[in-house]
Amino acid sequence: MSSQESVTSSITVAAENIGGIDSTEVTLAPGVNVLTGRNATNRTSFLQTIMAALGSRRSSLKGDADDGRVELTFDDERYMRSLTRRNGEVVFDGDPYLDEPELADLFAFLLESNEARRAVRSGDDLREIIMRPIDTDEIEAEIDRLEAEKRDLDGRLEELAQLDNELPDLESDRVALADEIETTEERIDDLEAELEAFDLDVEASRERKDAIESAFADLQEARTELESIEYDLETERESRAELEAERDDLAAELEAFDDDPESPDRLEGRVQELRDRKRSLDTTVSELQSVIRFNEERLAEDGFDVDLEVDDGAAADDDGDVTDQLLADSDDVVCWTCGSRVDRDRIEATLDRLRSLRQRKLDERSDLQEQIDDLSDRRKELREQRQKRGEIETRLEAVEDELERRTDRIEALEADLEEQRARVEDLESDAETYENAEYGEVIDTHRDLNRLELELEDLEAERDEVEARIAEIEEKIEERSDLEGRRETVEDELTDLRTRVDRIEENAVDAFNDHMDSILSILEYRNIDRIWIERRERTVREGRRKVSRTAFDLHIVRTTEDGRTYEDTVDHLSESEREVTGLVFALAGYLVHDVYEIVPFMLLDSLEAIDSNRIADLVAYFEEYVDCLVVALLREDAEALSESYTYVEEI
Repeated sequence: MSSQESVTSSITVAAENIGGIDSTEVTLAPGVNVLTGRNATNRTSFLQTIMAALGSRRSSLKGDADDGRVELTFDDERYMRSLTRRNGEVVFDGDPYLDEPELADLFAFLLESNEARRAVRSGDDLREIIMRPIDTDEIEAEIDRLEAEKRDLDGRLEELAQLDNELPDLESDRVALADEIETTEERIDDLEAELEAFDLDVEASRERKDAIESAFADLQEARTELESIEYDLETERESRAELEAERDDLAAELEAFDDDPESPDRLEGRVQELRDRKRSLDTTVSELQSVIRFNEERLAEDGFDVDLEVDDGAAADDDGDVTDQLLADSDDVVCWTCGSRVDRDRIEATLDRLRSLRQRKLDERSDLQEQIDDLSDRRKELREQRQKRGEIETRLEAVEDELERRTDRIEALEADLEEQRARVEDLESDAETYENAEYGEVIDTHRDLNRLELELEDLEAERDEVEARIAEIEEKIEERSDLEGRRETVEDELTDLRTRVDRIEENAVDAFNDHMDSILSILEYRNIDRIWIERRERTVREGRRKVSRTAFDLHIVRTTEDGRTYEDTVDHLSESEREVTGLVFALAGYLVHDVYEIVPFMLLDSLEAIDSNRIADLVAYFEEYVDCLVVALLREDAEALSESYTYVEEI
């Protein structure tokens, strides 16, 4: 689920065969709920029941049961989960509140085995805990896509900028052509007026005059057609020369490409496969770490102090059901998964194998990340090469087709040109027969008029081309605003993606430091001035590469009795101080990842190391950030809490 409303109604939790619970039904309320009682009164099991209903897989089935169930009801919605033992493993089914419980497991379900709390106690990598929910591989893939789009937008905007620079020259050409056209039209008007003023011999026959006018009209038309053919032929030859030069350049570019058999699509599938394997490894490493820590803790406490009435045969049958059988034998440790007694050395040997397995998975994850990086770089390079090669091949094919068409057109124009030249020569020969003293001036005027009319046609055609080009550029430039807006959006998205990890890290550090300062001020731990996290960059080796990675360093500043300050280590914190620090670190993750928008519950357990008054202050502090806070406490610790809270004494 992505986002939920706040809890506004009572909460009913019903469970069977979960942890140490046979059967129970408990009503909770929004706000703070306190589970009170002595040790071994199923308070932790009840918290695991809530976790199971909310979606966690870190809940256990009762040792003597094969099936269990839990129902969580609030705000007119019911969420149900079943647990079944199959082949020695517990299988979860049903319709829980969360589909993906990772964030809640890390930062909302704060039992003793919670990884965020344990990371502080053990001095583990705090940055890894905070950043675990972030899929950095997906962020990198999205960055690659946006960078490609940005390059395309930059290219289109650069083309528009060049077109914009072309406009002033075109506008100047249009003005000059308009002036020249106007001058030519005025000269034509003058010549036409001269022709009308000529007074031919009135005795000249009307037929001869008509013949003269017809001859000059035919000659003018023929010369106009000849000029047009010559212009078209020259244009086609220039275009063919440009196309031939472009074809040669494209062919040279194609020859420069290597024939690489690798397919970027195949590499994409391989990258996705590796990413899926890496995510699976992340889950496996997390689960292995949880199992290791949980069993280390139980081993340190010598298991559970329980007395199960089972015979030797039953114990032998149950042997090997959990954590690689945990190798039951005859030591003083009671198995906390099945209740049988097992040998400590065998449990420790199993834990060593689990630790070795976790390290192998970590190494495998590092190798996978190196392969992902290499394949992603290669895939990106191949895609760019394929795209560029495809563009060149497409353009080359278009150029070849255009060259063929231009060549055919040139051959046709050359034939038309020869034919038209012959026709003009014939017409000029006919016109010369009319040249005599009587009509010589008229003929010259006709020739000048014919020349000017041809020039006018050329000028008007050139003006039309310039105006068409201006209109084309102006239409394209209208796209600039949209392209610039999209480029700005892409740039913002890239900035957000590139800085997302940094922002989460910075926010997590700031949240921890701020809340830690507040908590220390409220709880008044003697001689602790400050506990804070420093975020710093360090260079580490991943496979064959050195990369920059961020680390979180936890600092403790103390003051001596004589007022001198010094920096201490986590190992020297008291158990109470360490537990509080772990809880505040988990709260920072809860707030930074907006876990309150995903699940409105927070669970607290194992606070015995903190004195009761400080527990009361801590619960009051956490209450501000959680809709429903469920905390398990001993009776004596619960006495310091507010009477306004909801108290549950029987589970």
